[in-house]
Amino acid sequence: MNITSFTSVARVLPPQISILLRGSTGIGKSHIVRELSKEFGVEMIDVRGSTMSEGDVAGYPDIEGMKKRNIMTFCMPSWFIKACNEPVVLFLDEFNRATPQVMQSFFQIVLDRELGNDENGRPYKLHPQTRVYAAVNAGNEYDVNDMDPALLRRFYVCDLESTKEDWIKWARNNNVDPLLIEFIDMHGAQLNVKVSDVAPGEVFPTPASWTRLNDCIKYANIDLQKSAGTNKSASLLNSLALGLVGQSAAAELVKYIRNYKTILTASNVLDDVNNYIEKIKESDNDKLNALIGKIYEHACSNDWTIDQAMNCALFNSFLSNEMQVYLWNQISKCKRENNIIKYHKFVEKELLAILNTANSIK
Repeated sequence: MNITSFTSVARVLPPQISILLRGSTGIGKSHIVRELSKEFGVEMIDVRGSTMSEGDVAGYPDIEGMKKRNIMTFCMPSWFIKACNEPVVLFLDEFNRATPQVMQSFFQIVLDRELGNDENGRPYKLHPQTRVYAAVNAGNEYDVNDMDPALLRRFYVCDLESTKEDWIKWARNNNVDPLLIEFIDMHGAQLNVKVSDVAPGEVFPTPASWTRLNDCIKYANIDLQKSAGTNKSASLLNSLALGLVGQSAAAELVKYIRNYKTILTASNVLDDVNNYIEKIKESDNDKLNALIGKIYEHACSNDWTIDQAMNCALFNSFLSNEMQVYLWNQISKCKRENNIIKYHKFVEKELLAILNTANSIK
């Protein structure tokens, strides 16, 4: 399941349904849970199973209380008491890298939403609105414990996949450099790789590592826009990328920036297409796909004039049949009805001809 689909589901699941996220390292599991907690208006408490001992979860005997009352009770961890006293998102990270003793306590939290006991023998129960999320790094390339089937069925289980579209959507809203976004848009295979395909100790790209590279580029004051098409900052950029996304991705990125030629913008097409016809004809499929993405974003946030719709239709005429259909599908998703109607008026005949041809072949 991609991130967009998962977040749509997570928003409508009741608080008492625990959620298990399975996926490769670096795809953003903890970030997704943190963003959901903000939507729910509650704090996220991050509990790392791999760093905890049994007492860190199940609590430690209250020796002084035993002396006074002759009753065994436990001093419970502050994070659990907080989750009992008020609504929070309790995030049990690295769930299957915990010791068996810690996992037993996690089991009880998931199965019964409770732990320990007070002096009357009653367990401490999670707040009814507290949500429990757990995350595991799935795959046999990790040193992990197996999940008990009886526990697994108590979760809503999501095998999470990070798509290029999800990352680009997030990156555009989080101040990631536009050239870095364009690179991922045109070289989607470099966004992440299967961990099982990576040699032990090898640095490899993940959505999280690309985000960290963006932070490092900014901190180092590397201006990718000014570096584009030149060797400026190439050595430093390569060194930064090498340690974060690995040799192959670093080389591809530096090559892309060094050989960069200005990619057309949505405004070039919608406002002045006649002056860019030659560049449109020279563009390969990757650049045209990137441009269609920009036109879609423009359509989502602007009301087109008749002239802009006409210019977009002229741009459409230079595309392959497959890309014409793709452009129409993208514009149809923009939810601005006037833009859709205006554009459709100019491309209706071409689209019908393409569809009729496809049907006749079938």
